[in-house]
Amino acid sequence: MATGRGRLLQLHWRGLQALRLPPGGVGAAPGPDGEAAGPAGFRKGPGARSAGRATLKQCARREKRCEQPPKDRPVSLERMPSEMLLKIFSYLDAVTLLCAGCVNRRFYHLANDNFIWFRIYTTAFSPKRCNWKVNSAEKTAVSMNSLSVEDKEAGYWKKEYITKQRASVKAALAQVLQPVNPYTGLPVKTKEALRISGLCWVIILKAKNGQEYIMEHTDLSVHDSSVTIMWYGRNWPQLAMLSALDLCGVTPVFMDRSKTPSKNGPRWHSLIAKYNLSNLTESSMIGCDSLIRIFCLQPGLLVGLWKREEELAFVMANLHFHHLVEKSTLGSATVPYELPPHTPLLDDHPEYGLHGYQLHVDMHSGGIFYLCGTFRNLFTKKGSIEDGYVKLVVIRFKNNTEHLPLIGKVGLSWRTDVFDGCIKSCFIMDVTLLDEYGKPFWCFSSPVCMRSSGPSDGPDFLGQTYYVDYVDSEGKVHVELVWIKETEEHFIVSLVLYLRTAKINQWFGTAY
Repeated sequence: MATGRGRLLQLHWRGLQALRLPPGGVGAAPGPDGEAAGPAGFRKGPGARSAGRATLKQCARREKRCEQPPKDRPVSLERMPSEMLLKIFSYLDAVTLLCAGCVNRRFYHLANDNFIWFRIYTTAFSPKRCNWKVNSAEKTAVSMNSLSVEDKEAGYWKKEYITKQRASVKAALAQVLQPVNPYTGLPVKTKEALRISGLCWVIILKAKNGQEYIMEHTDLSVHDSSVTIMWYGRNWPQLAMLSALDLCGVTPVFMDRSKTPSKNGPRWHSLIAKYNLSNLTESSMIGCDSLIRIFCLQPGLLVGLWKREEELAFVMANLHFHHLVEKSTLGSATVPYELPPHTPLLDDHPEYGLHGYQLHVDMHSGGIFYLCGTFRNLFTKKGSIEDGYVKLVVIRFKNNTEHLPLIGKVGLSWRTDVFDGCIKSCFIMDVTLLDEYGKPFWCFSSPVCMRSSGPSDGPDFLGQTYYVDYVDSEGKVHVELVWIKETEEHFIVSLVLYLRTAKINQWFGTAY
C-alpha cells in the first residue's frame, strides 16, 4: 500500500519537474528524468510515458509561441478565440456591449450573442419576487426559455431588450408630458422632458457621392412655445458637394433619470424632417446683410450662406413644442414619428362655422420678443370659404383698437464662431391655434420676412406698409404692418388666418 502511494507521488513529481523550464530556457533538452505522466492519469507503462513526452513538447511549443510572437502577427484582442471573447463579453453591461459591437464586423456578430442578451434581458425585466420559493412550473418555464434561446436568430434578444427599453422611455416621457396648460394647450413640462431625456439635435449633410457629415448642435434657445437650434463652425463641407440635409433628434438608448445623460454611449436617432439643398434659390431667400444671405426651407429651417464664397455659414432650426418630444425621440433614423390617428371631434353647430378658437402668436429673435399676444373667442361663418380655405380674421384693418405695435427694432439675429449680425425685417414667428375644445389645431415655428407693399390706403397712416406671408400644408397666415415715423414702430393693422377645408373636415369629420 505504501509502495503504491510512493509510486504515485514519484510519477506526480516527475510530471511537475518536466513542466518547469530547464536552465537553457524554453525548448532546451530536459534532464534524464524528463518523463512525465500523460493526461490519462498515473498509469504505468511506456504508453503513458510517450504520451507525457508528446504533451510536454506541445506545451513547450505553445509557451514558445506565446513568449516570442512573430513580428508580423502581434498579439491583440482581435486574435483571441471567439470562446474567450464571448466569455469576456458576458461580463459587460448593455451599454458597453453595444459599444463593443461597433469595433468591427467580428465583434458585432459576437456582441449579438443570444445567450448574453437573454441574461441581460431577464435580469432587467424579470418580475421582482418577495418570496424565496419558486414552484416547479416557473422553473420549467425558465428552462424552456433558456432552451429556446439558441433557436432564435442572432441578435433577437438584443432587439427585444432595446425595444422594451425604448418602450419604458416612451412611457416615462408620456407621464412627464401628461399635464397640459389650459391656456396654451401644450404640455406644462416640455422643458423638463427635454432635460431628463438627454435630447439633442443633429443635422446630417448628405453629399452627392453618398458620403454623410454629422454635426451636433452648437447652440440652443428654449422659448415659451418653441426651441431654436443653431449649428455653426469652420468645418462645413463644400455646398456644391451636398444634395440634402436631414434633421434628427438624438437621445441615449437607455435613459436613467438618476444620472446625467451621457453623449458617449449608444444613441437613438429620430428623423424629424428632410430638406433638399437644391432649393436654396432666390425664391427661398428671405433676407441678407453685408456678410450673409439667409434662405428658408420648410418646415422651419434657416440656412445662412456667406455672400462672398457662397458656402455654408450656419444652419438654424425652429421647432414648435407641439409633439416636439415625440418627434425627436420616437421615430427612427429613416422614418419620422407618425402622429397617432386623430379621432374626429363632434362639431355641435356645423351650420355656424368655426367658433371659440384661440390663437397665441410670438414674434421673436435672439431672445427678444417683438410681440407676445393671445386672441380668444375667434370665429368665422360657414360661408367664409374661398378657394379651399376658411378665413379666420384675428385683427381687423378697420378697427384701430385691435392694432398692436411690435416692440423694438425688428431683425433676425445670427451668429457664427467668427462673426455675428442682425438681418433687418426678419424674425421667428410661433403660432399656436387651439380649437373650441382647447386642443392644438395648427402649430408651427418658422422664420418669416416683412416685405414692402407700397403706401397704405388707410387715411390714418402716413408711413410705409409691409406684409408677412406664411404658407404650409395646413393653412396660411397673412399679416399687414405699417411703419409709424413719429414713434418709429411697426404696427400690426391686419392679421388673418386661412385654414384648409381639408384639415377642418379631417379634424371634425365634416364635409365643408
